[in-house]
Amino acid sequence: MNYKSFFSRITFFSFCILAFAFILVAKLFWVQVVNSSTYLERADRQYATPSSNIFERGSVYFQSKDNQLVSAAIQTTGYKIAINPGQITNLEDSFKKLNEITSIDYLKFKVAVEKKNDPYEEILDHLSKETADKISVLKIPGVSIYKEKWRFYPGGNLSSHTLGFVGFQGDELAGRYGLEKQYNGVLAEDKDSPYVNFFAEVFSNINKKLFSDKTESGDVITSIEPQVQGLLEKKLLEVKERYQVDSVGGIIMNPMDGSIYAMASKPDFDPNNYSSVNNNALFTNPLVENVFEFGSVVKPLVMAAGIDTKVVTASTSYDDKGFVTIDNKKINNFDKKGRGPGTTMQDVLNQSLNTGMVFVAQRLGHDNVRNYLESYAIGQKTGIDLPNETHGLISNLKSPRDLEYANAAFGQGIALTPVEMIRALASLSNGGNLVVPHVAQYIKYNDGTVKSLTYTSTPVKFSKETATEITRMLVTVMDKSLKGGLAKFDHYSVAVKTGTAQVANQATGGYYEDRHTHSFFGYFPAYDPKFIVFLYAVNPKGVPYASQTWADPFLDIAKFLFNYYEVPPDR
Repeated sequence: MNYKSFFSRITFFSFCILAFAFILVAKLFWVQVVNSSTYLERADRQYATPSSNIFERGSVYFQSKDNQLVSAAIQTTGYKIAINPGQITNLEDSFKKLNEITSIDYLKFKVAVEKKNDPYEEILDHLSKETADKISVLKIPGVSIYKEKWRFYPGGNLSSHTLGFVGFQGDELAGRYGLEKQYNGVLAEDKDSPYVNFFAEVFSNINKKLFSDKTESGDVITSIEPQVQGLLEKKLLEVKERYQVDSVGGIIMNPMDGSIYAMASKPDFDPNNYSSVNNNALFTNPLVENVFEFGSVVKPLVMAAGIDTKVVTASTSYDDKGFVTIDNKKINNFDKKGRGPGTTMQDVLNQSLNTGMVFVAQRLGHDNVRNYLESYAIGQKTGIDLPNETHGLISNLKSPRDLEYANAAFGQGIALTPVEMIRALASLSNGGNLVVPHVAQYIKYNDGTVKSLTYTSTPVKFSKETATEITRMLVTVMDKSLKGGLAKFDHYSVAVKTGTAQVANQATGGYYEDRHTHSFFGYFPAYDPKFIVFLYAVNPKGVPYASQTWADPFLDIAKFLFNYYEVPPDR
């Protein structure tokens, strides 16, 4: 006998037995500890229920300033009623008993009862335990009660465009908008078969559970701060109602890394009751899916180009006549008034003078205007982790005419998404880097592993010194011009700029005389910014300028952020 071969076989079989035992113990641990609640629920359903009805999905969380997780989209548990039509002997009596406890649609119930060959028809869902208990006591033949889970958004409308919702498309239940769609592959937990036997599943899929590289499903943790989000939405709603605005939106972001603390637009919707929305266009997120001509908030981007190429400085002056004619087209200042000789570039930003920006564009030339604006990635998607992002429209910058470049210099003739706009403006504050705006910070997988999401930044065309100078100029706008200098913070430096742009008339190709988009941005503390805020309102009524629409809401937001985050004074 070959003892060496014999002992090798014994060792091999022993190893196999130990490996199987290890797998068995690990699987039991997975079932009894890790997924105990899931299997207890299935046991509670008498061991064999339609697994397609066992809705499982990872959660989405907001994150407070002290890194505490706050539920944004979760699973909630309740009860549903199903019938076996073949066992319903008295339709009218069964309906009457159910309807006395909870409202039920008679026609729907009747149609379900008539499906005599179908042993399982759901007729009611999202019921409380109290309601389920009352129905259970009746012991109606053919009526059964099951536990169920469904998607729930504790904040209601809060951050609805960012979160999206879970809904059916045909027979598929999945994320349809927002983060629910963007991270559906992470949040979804697949079910493999139409019916699941509890005891059989205990020992199934061992290879999948124990030997896969990673459990792909899990929770998404965002940078959305619920208190900041709530404040932003409150201010947006106030502006919308006060000025009967068609639509309004805003973003609060960390300009250094692109983390978004809050983003919202109004009108919005309640994802818990999305089926009540009559127009599906309400589900789209205008912050990433719509483009706007924002007007004068673009001026600092072009002024930075002028400073970087040294064709102008803050003290460079020109003779402001109140208008300038380009390609036989008259371009006016907002008030059609001239400031005369000696009008400086600082005055141009302080008073938002279109003629001054045409002066800068002429000194820059076509190529520099185009190249610098393109270096802000205007006309490109930002890469934000939300679905259906579009990009800005900058085809006018390919024109040989002077007029298109003159218009672009004060923010007309080019259109951007709000998230594209805030990314470009953030580069002024952070030394000249384009960050990737993002909502998700990390993913916590069901197997316990955590994946931090990383986002790279790219440099823009201008220097860090240019960023410092344009910031200084925008701080002067805040200190001397906003609300006549009354908005100045004594202990904080804040850089701001307003924008009032005509709304394009898609039918005629021109612009409406009586419709405008009001925008506003600011970052602070200006020389080491923690926050950048961008706000816009489409077609506000009864108010001509963005400084009137947005100054007070912006100041309220800035004061809140200074206090809430205990930002140290910088002056």
